[in-house]
Amino acid sequence: MPAHHWDHEVDFLVVGSGAGGLTGALAAANGGLDTLIIEKAAVYGGSTALSGGGVWIPNNPTLLREGLADRREDVRAYLDAVVGDRVPTANIDAFIDQGPRMLEFLERSSPHLRFQWCTGYSDYHPEKPGGRAAGRSIEPLPVNLRKLGADEAQLRPAALATPPGLFITSKDFVQLNMVMRTWKAKRTALRTGLRAVKAIVLRRHMDTLGRALVARLRLALQDAGVPLWLNTPMQSLITDDSGAVLGVTAEREGSEVRIRARRGVLLATGGFEYNQDMRKRYLPEGGRDNFSAASSDNTGDGIIAGEKVGAAVDLMDDAWWMPSFRRPDGINQVLVSERSIPRSIIVDQHGQRFTNEASPYVTFVHAQLAGGHEPTWFIFDARAKSRYPIGGIMPGQKFPAEWLSSGLVQTAGTVTELAAKIEVPAESLTATVQRYNGFARAGHDADFQRGASAYDNYYGDPTLPQPTLDVLDKAPYYALRVRAGDLGTKGGLVYNASAQVLRTDGSAIAGLYATGNTSAAVMGNDYAGAGATIGPAMVFGFIAARHAAAAQ
Repeated sequence: MPAHHWDHEVDFLVVGSGAGGLTGALAAANGGLDTLIIEKAAVYGGSTALSGGGVWIPNNPTLLREGLADRREDVRAYLDAVVGDRVPTANIDAFIDQGPRMLEFLERSSPHLRFQWCTGYSDYHPEKPGGRAAGRSIEPLPVNLRKLGADEAQLRPAALATPPGLFITSKDFVQLNMVMRTWKAKRTALRTGLRAVKAIVLRRHMDTLGRALVARLRLALQDAGVPLWLNTPMQSLITDDSGAVLGVTAEREGSEVRIRARRGVLLATGGFEYNQDMRKRYLPEGGRDNFSAASSDNTGDGIIAGEKVGAAVDLMDDAWWMPSFRRPDGINQVLVSERSIPRSIIVDQHGQRFTNEASPYVTFVHAQLAGGHEPTWFIFDARAKSRYPIGGIMPGQKFPAEWLSSGLVQTAGTVTELAAKIEVPAESLTATVQRYNGFARAGHDADFQRGASAYDNYYGDPTLPQPTLDVLDKAPYYALRVRAGDLGTKGGLVYNASAQVLRTDGSAIAGLYATGNTSAAVMGNDYAGAGATIGPAMVFGFIAARHAAAAQ
């Protein structure tokens, strides 16, 4: 086929339909570019639709309206402390400076794009220079999915179904976790219930979190007239003799199509979390088995295509790690709030604690992997079970029978009996529980400083003197098998401050951009706060589109 033959031509082509790709598409259209989004799956939204939908961007308009302005030097000090020298300085500067502009653009360009502050959701390392205990995370406001029209049915479903009418924001979630403990949580539960009844009566299909973010971006793109082709997997990038990217080959309706992208291609195809060969090749021992909560369509397509045209990669040995467990029905479920609840600990194969259980999830799993702590068990007592939600099971609700019969959850009348069931040394587990109970009574974890950080306490019990510390002493005792899961991989294509993909010699590949988990994370090996995956993805999608629109 002649190199000049094209089946379809646009100015800007976005491959992938998560928040990074959708933001890039909206910015490109706003910049006057004829834009197209292609998505390999039969649904749109990628891993964003499965996420909490948080966006971590300091000095954004939502925070400013709350009076939460930042000095730039404080933001920079915090990212220097969290990221270190693992990421090019220019990329961090681009994120800091362009992030607020991206969100200003979203608010200005569409009435659909509205957010709220995740009140008090601490940065993940608030004790570091520039960190904030009050947090910098925002989330989309709830949205009525019926506004999407036919596109509602094509939005990626949530991993777990919710009752009709029920919709819960991140701000609601932290309160609802304490529904058995505080009047504030009970009022939140009542308000949530009334809201659900209203939604049913008015026949609204309300949603929140990641699906709300995707839906709001899609509504803005509908208004902008940007088409989205589903079931259209990219097969390869097309380059000219100089190595510049001209477009892509993709499959659509059973046939190969060649799509010309006059101003550039933005790869926003997610990571390689569902590519088992790449997991085995790149990820560390203990993290190679797939317990990912990301989209199952993420098989490294953009990374592989980029490498084939000479792109460099980085951070391929890391992921947005998340303690997880696999339910008997095959769903990988994450453990975020549970690790902060009192009357619980996490132990390894030796029956010993190995880190601060309530630490940020990437930090926790880094410690888990580095020490070879496998298997790992979340241990808690009957009072914790009756007070707090665990694994999506509400207080007073029994664990499903198949969780027990499969061995996912073990229970026993004594710590010694529990140790036998999970095959750890009884003396060691007993000593660990006794030592932790001593710390809980004293109000200080001398081993791992659990509860010393504002982040630790965000999901803790505010009715206790130390929100994350209380004794384990009420039978029966429970153990939930914990895995090293992830929200997606961190490694990917190397890029510059303009989101241009770079070769191994540092030169830019003309016409090729990357964002999100297709690119090497601007957060390096760490995690600044809730939404520090989605926030940068949106920022560099925006940067890529602006750069392409300005190109001559």
